[in-house]
Amino acid sequence: MPCLLEMTDIRKEFPGVVALDGVDFQVEAGEVHALLGENGAGKSTLIKILAGLYTPDSGEIIFHGERLTGMTPQKVLARGIGFIHQERVHIPYFTVGQMLFLGHEPRKSNGLIDWQRLYEEADAALASTLGAHIDSRLPMQHLSVSEMQLVDITKILMTEPSLIVFDEPTASLSEEEVERLFAVIRNLKERGVTVIYVSHRLDEIFKICDRATVLKDGKRVGTVDVKKSSPDQIVTMMVGRKLEEQFPKVETKIGKPVLEVTNLTRGNAVRDVSFTVREGEILGVYGLVGAGRTETMRLVFGADPKDAGTIRVDGREVDIKSPGDAVRAGVALVPEDRRGQGVLVDMSVRENTTLASLKSFSSRGFLKLGFEGSAVAGFIKRLAIRTPSSSQLVRYLSGGNQQKVVLAKWMASKARVFIFDQPTIGVDVGAKAEIYRLMGDLAAEGAAVVLVSSEIPEIRGLSDRVLVMYKGRISAELSRDEATAEKLLFYAMGGGAVDA
Repeated sequence: MPCLLEMTDIRKEFPGVVALDGVDFQVEAGEVHALLGENGAGKSTLIKILAGLYTPDSGEIIFHGERLTGMTPQKVLARGIGFIHQERVHIPYFTVGQMLFLGHEPRKSNGLIDWQRLYEEADAALASTLGAHIDSRLPMQHLSVSEMQLVDITKILMTEPSLIVFDEPTASLSEEEVERLFAVIRNLKERGVTVIYVSHRLDEIFKICDRATVLKDGKRVGTVDVKKSSPDQIVTMMVGRKLEEQFPKVETKIGKPVLEVTNLTRGNAVRDVSFTVREGEILGVYGLVGAGRTETMRLVFGADPKDAGTIRVDGREVDIKSPGDAVRAGVALVPEDRRGQGVLVDMSVRENTTLASLKSFSSRGFLKLGFEGSAVAGFIKRLAIRTPSSSQLVRYLSGGNQQKVVLAKWMASKARVFIFDQPTIGVDVGAKAEIYRLMGDLAAEGAAVVLVSSEIPEIRGLSDRVLVMYKGRISAELSRDEATAEKLLFYAMGGGAVDA
C-alpha cells in the first residue's frame, strides 16, 4: 500500500524532558494502525504534533506526498486529518444538529440560521455516514457516551477526511458500545478512510488493527504486523522486559473485619447492599455499566448522601457524610475520574501527595517543609513516579503517573481501607503491573482493599473474593476459585437475580 503519512525524525523537548527523540512513524493508506507505548512514551506528544497543537523542534511531516509546515488544528482539519479525542468537549444544552454545524451553520439569504435545513442536513449526515439513529434535535446532555462519540465521528466525517485519529476511544464505553465502535471503524476502512488507533488495551489491537508502532521513552521501538505478532511480543516491546506474571497476586493472611457495610441504600442506584472486607483481603466488585458499583463506593466515601445503611471501620460505627469524614475514618477512594476527582492538576506532585494529610506534616499551623519533602521523595521513589521533581505540576504527568500521585496521597494519609475504582483505565501495561503490586503490598501490610473493575482478567487475577452487582444489588458472592468468567458474566447480566 502507498504511504499516506510520514513523520520523520520528529524531536520535541520540554523543560527537563525529551518527549520525542528522532521518532519515525509511517502510516499506509487504508490501514488501521495502532500507536502503542507506556504512559510517558511519547504517544500523546506525537499526536499533538500531528494535530497542530505542538510544533516539533525538528523533523518533517509528509501527508499525501506534501510537506506540512506551520500547521494549526484548523489547517490540519482542512488538509483531511480528523481527531476523536478521549476527553470530549460538548456544549450540553446544544442540540446534536447545533454541535455538528457549530461555526458553519447554513444561512438564509437574510443571514439568519436556516434551522430547518440545519436539522435536515444533520439527520442526513448521521444516517448516511454511520447509520446512526440519533435525533439531531436532541440536546447533547441526553446522549449516552457512545452516542456522543458517534456525533463526534459524524462531525469529522462531514469534513471528508482521509485520516482519522482515535485517541483512547473505548475508555468510557461498555462492551456493547466497544463492539459498535469497532463496526464503525471497519466501515470507515471499507470506505477508504485510514485510521490511527491509540489504546492501552491489547485485546482491542488484535481485534481491529493491521499494524502497530511501539514507542518507548520518546523513541520508536519498532512496527509489527499485528496478525504475525503476539501480545507477549508487543508487551516486551513496550516495557523492555517480559511480564512474567501479569497479575502478581500476593498471598496474604486474611485477618479481622476492617470495613463492614450494612444495608447501604440510595434510591434505585444502590439497594440494600451489605459486604465486609478484612485485613489483608482484596475484595473484587464486578458488574456491567449501570450496575451500581461506583455509586456504592461513593456512598461509602461520603461523596453522595445515603438514604439508609451503616458503615463500620475496625468494628466502630462511623458517620460518614462527606469525604472529609471518610478520610478521618481511615477510608480512601482512588476514583475512576482521576483528573476530575483524584488530583488537582494545577498543583504540584508534592502538594497533591500531602493534601489529605496536612496535619501530619504541620506543627502549630505551619508546614514542616523538610519533613514533608522527605516523605514525598519517599513516595516518588517507592511508586516510581516519573517526574522531573516534586514541584512539577500534575497536569504535565502521564495518566499512569497521575494515578500514582493519587495513590501516594492516600498512602500518606495512612488509610485503613483503600477503594480502587477502575484504577487502570487509560494506564499502560507496565504501570498496571506496578499498581497491582502496590495493591498487593497494601493488603500485605494489613489494609483492606476494594477493587472495582469491569475487566474480568483483572478481577479474577487479583481478588480473594468477588461481589457481582446487578441493578444496584449484589447478585452473587464468589470465592476466588468460583469466579470464572462465565459465572461473573452470568450474574452481572442478571442471572439468578430477583429484580424487585
